[in-house]
Amino acid sequence: MGRVTSGDTSKGKQLFNEKCASCHTLADAKSQGTIGPNLDDAFSSDKEQGFSEQTMADIVRGQIAYADPEGPMTPNLVRGADADSVSLYVAKCSGNPNCGVTAATNAPPPTTTKGGGGQAAADGKQIFASNCASCHTLKAAGATGTVGPNLDAAKPSESKAETQVTNGGGVMPAFKGTLTPAEIKAVAKFVSSNAGK
Repeated sequence: MGRVTSGDTSKGKQLFNEKCASCHTLADAKSQGTIGPNLDDAFSSDKEQGFSEQTMADIVRGQIAYADPEGPMTPNLVRGADADSVSLYVAKCSGNPNCGVTAATNAPPPTTTKGGGGQAAADGKQIFASNCASCHTLKAAGATGTVGPNLDAAKPSESKAETQVTNGGGVMPAFKGTLTPAEIKAVAKFVSSNAGK
């Protein structure tokens, strides 16, 4: 792995939101994860000292590739051009809550879908993909995270999953206030009905 020479910051923001935001704080992404370092704090002094975005992107890229396999971050959570894009996005937007990068338009579908009667119903699978997949393994979601428990093995009940998502515990953040009660119920139902299948 050498220098980050190309990448798309819009794609980087999209991927950051999908893969990194549940663990890291980055004001531009409106993420408040506490498992990994606060990226605004991590790079603010570097920016004040005049470090180039290229240098910071290279540092982030190294962290993505060579994360401690026994630590909370899975090495190579994103790879290749995707990892370069995330690195450039973090380097550009850390410490800048309005850096002007818009997430790529081919982002996953919104967390709600039209249910019966035209009311929006929360999509548990999408909520899981956006908030949980980077830390948990769940075959039904194509998730292979290793930070938190393997949900296929744990097979939590809907009520247990709902309580855990709401309140957090261990290294898992509480999602109360981040997700709506309907979204928490939807993701808990998705996990309990698909774990171990």
